[in-house]
Amino acid sequence: MTKQRKYLYPHNHISNIVYQIFYLLWGTDWHIALKISGYVLLTLSFIGVVSTILLENRNPVKALAYIMLLIFVPVLGLIVYYYLGRDLRKRRRFTLKGSKDATLMLRYFESQRKEIEHLQLKLRHEVASKQEISAMLLNTRHSVLSQNNRIKILLNGEEKFPAVMEALRAAKHHIHIEYYIFAADDVGNAVAEILVEKLKEGIEVRFIYDDLGSDKIGGIPDLLEDNGAEVYSFSPVLINFYLNANYRNHRKIIVIDGEVGFTGGINMDDRYLNNGKHEVFWRDTHLQLEGDVVNLLQLQFQMSYRYCSKKTFNFGPPYFHRSDIQDNCFADVVASGPDSDFPMTMQTILMALNVGRRSIRISNPYFIPNDQILTALQMAAQAGKNVELLLPSQGDSYFVQHAAQSYIKPMLDAGVKVYFYQKGFIHAKTIVIDDNLAIVGTVNLDNRSFYLNSEIAVVIYDRPTIQKLQNSFKQDLQDAVLIERRSWKNRSIWQRFIDAVCRLLTPLL
Repeated sequence: MTKQRKYLYPHNHISNIVYQIFYLLWGTDWHIALKISGYVLLTLSFIGVVSTILLENRNPVKALAYIMLLIFVPVLGLIVYYYLGRDLRKRRRFTLKGSKDATLMLRYFESQRKEIEHLQLKLRHEVASKQEISAMLLNTRHSVLSQNNRIKILLNGEEKFPAVMEALRAAKHHIHIEYYIFAADDVGNAVAEILVEKLKEGIEVRFIYDDLGSDKIGGIPDLLEDNGAEVYSFSPVLINFYLNANYRNHRKIIVIDGEVGFTGGINMDDRYLNNGKHEVFWRDTHLQLEGDVVNLLQLQFQMSYRYCSKKTFNFGPPYFHRSDIQDNCFADVVASGPDSDFPMTMQTILMALNVGRRSIRISNPYFIPNDQILTALQMAAQAGKNVELLLPSQGDSYFVQHAAQSYIKPMLDAGVKVYFYQKGFIHAKTIVIDDNLAIVGTVNLDNRSFYLNSEIAVVIYDRPTIQKLQNSFKQDLQDAVLIERRSWKNRSIWQRFIDAVCRLLTPLL
């Protein structure tokens, strides 16, 4: 007599049908069949993702990091790759933006063509080999050298926020703002109130914020829109159920009337205002710009605005105009992002390190250099140049901090002087080369800033401004400790192990 199969849910006809299907396919019970199906789907997904990674022809180290993550923690690896690793959507979203941006840069280049060669010759006389950086930016249509400028160094939120608010209150035609972090706190709300006042006066306000970085922006976008501002969220985190964590807009830009500009490392957040409200002292550097260099800042804002709004504004007065400042302050603006043909901010930094003759002083909060930057720093120190690196003693990310610490030993071995800032968290992103070149902006020394995020920096060739940055760096060293090579090598095995483990995933950062 044939034994009758017993159903798990005899009272549920649908369950019986599902069970029969699994039994016919797998010849076993349904829960085992589900497990087998899960393994099959996971394996197929794994094969598909690995094939995609290989076909993208990405950096082998980065590709290997993703593949290793998939092998050792498959489910987490799939989530991380889906959330952070895919390049296909990048190409779809940013290829057209990049081609249009190149067109805008060409238009601006043509408008300045008559003066370019003359300015390049003057700059070569001022800074010798440093002029090669400006030539590279010009030849790749990433910047046009400007001369008649004023640049003011703003240290910390205590200097930046009052200067910004004063400039905003003086606006007569337009205010353009583009920020990674804009928080609805004491500082953000105060700025929003000024913007509302200016909107009521008839001033144009265009406002772009990064959707991931500005997660505490609260009701500020609605407030501004209700009063007539154009407000855009750059690259919303959730698009059609797709979690969009990569390709953030890490820039900090303000342009007022095409005459005054601000950029640098300080976000619109009262953490940067050291007034005792927050436990951690926040050390950062920002720039206030006047002169022809503001046109370059305005141009970068215009590109982001067109990408977000599918609109543009007039390529001329009152948004773009020649400055009446008569000064010998040379400056370029370098910007890059996922739409760039080249990682231009990285290439600018790399060339700056290579043309240094006597000293290189770097302050950066996230030191996870690629091989090019690492080698350039080591070679500079080995050639007898004074290379100083100022990093936070305690970062704001446990993982990133330990990953960065894994690079300290090769720096010390090459003769680089490494300092850990003790007073608080140093967030300044500055590079000072000799006495005639500096780079100040939003760029961290990691792959995310070089290849994934939209970043911006000002390349300064003005000796008085650079002297102020030198003095600021030396002052910061008073609040830092020099890392001794012997003591660093004698750290516990556990500390070195944690650093090494965190470093394994640095290609993904």
